[in-house]
Amino acid sequence: MQLDIPPGKFAGYIFDLDGTLIDTMPLHYRAWDQTMRRAGLPKKLDEELFYSLGGLPTKRVAEKFAEHYGLQIDADQVFHDKEELFTSLQDDAKLIAPTVEFARRAAATHPMAVASGGPRAVVRRSLKVAGLAPLFKVVVTSDDVKHGKPAPDLFLLAAKLMNVPPAECLVFEDAEPGFKAAQAAGMKVVRVPSRIGQ
Repeated sequence: MQLDIPPGKFAGYIFDLDGTLIDTMPLHYRAWDQTMRRAGLPKKLDEELFYSLGGLPTKRVAEKFAEHYGLQIDADQVFHDKEELFTSLQDDAKLIAPTVEFARRAAATHPMAVASGGPRAVVRRSLKVAGLAPLFKVVVTSDDVKHGKPAPDLFLLAAKLMNVPPAECLVFEDAEPGFKAAQAAGMKVVRVPSRIGQ
């Protein structure tokens, strides 16, 4: 996989986490599939639907699945069940080499941030387990903003905390809600395939 870095000078870099720095999306899918079956889904969770919601806050994803399948769920309970299950799988996650290599090079010269739709505790643990925590002074999660992706709030807050104008930030993302969020924030974006081998 090669990253298509747009031309121009950037003063700061913002990275989504799942599917961008760490190949956790298959693990998230497994956790969601099991959690939604426990919540009443009678069949396998649609994988395309899952990937289309990448970047949305976890609770919102639960609500979207319930709407799609016509299920009555307790979104808070599903949120907690899913994150607990995902945490048990986290150690199996692999790094996405091209993005991580870029991040390691850039960290020596530029401010860097992670902006993830996941909850803070899970995001922090993912970065620690993957050995990436030292690269990112700024970590922004769904717990820090009112509106998650595709709203620009996560990226704008990350830029503010890095003290970099939004137009001078480059975002690395793997999913449509994140692409829209970056665009809404006035930032250029590098599209990272969320499924390795794409």
